[in-house]
Amino acid sequence: MLENNEDVLNIIFKIFDDLEYELDKDNIVTVLEKQDHKLQRVFRKLNFKIPDYKKTSLDEYGSCVFLQIDGKKTVKDIGKNLEAKYGDKAHPLYERLLLFLNHIDVNCHYIEKTNL
Repeated sequence: MLENNEDVLNIIFKIFDDLEYELDKDNIVTVLEKQDHKLQRVFRKLNFKIPDYKKTSLDEYGSCVFLQIDGKKTVKDIGKNLEAKYGDKAHPLYERLLLFLNHIDVNCHYIEKTNL
């Protein structure tokens, strides 16, 4: 368990190696999740229109954070970059950032902690 705020700010995340995503001309990230469950394959054979990928587009803020997750930058580094780019619009800075990182780690499984 993390002991204090400094520990939280020093966490480093990396994107899972097998995660597929696209980047559009505006630097908006769209995560592509392969839909290859056994049941989905069966329904496809029965001519149901099930896409090969589930596409999840991040907003501008989420895309900016996602593109900084490189296995080197800490949460604090990412936060400083967000504040430099968005100023007061990024506040409450670390509350929002940590909530987003926790969501894409725990719920979506897009990223993982590398230094714990």
